[in-house]
Amino acid sequence: MNPQAAPPVEVPWTELSEDALNGVLESFVLREGTDYGREEVQLATKIDQVRRQLQRGDIKIVFDPTSESIQLLTAQEFRRLTKNAPTERHWEAEP
Repeated sequence: MNPQAAPPVEVPWTELSEDALNGVLESFVLREGTDYGREEVQLATKIDQVRRQLQRGDIKIVFDPTSESIQLLTAQEFRRLTKNAPTERHWEAEP
């Protein structure tokens, strides 16, 4: 990570509207192109699987201020990215 670049910011999934969350999850599932084996898995099923990972805390929604993009990272990946950052920041919804 570039020392001058702003650190990634965790976006709590509970702060997103249902539509926004669904959009983030659908975008992630569609771009991943994951192979689920012999049987095709429906898009809704894939989205539900990712949603459960979010709920368990296995993955996090992360905003990268440098690229101005949203991505999903494992909790371990997020910790590694923010380990050397000056402060860990969290996105907060406006009142």
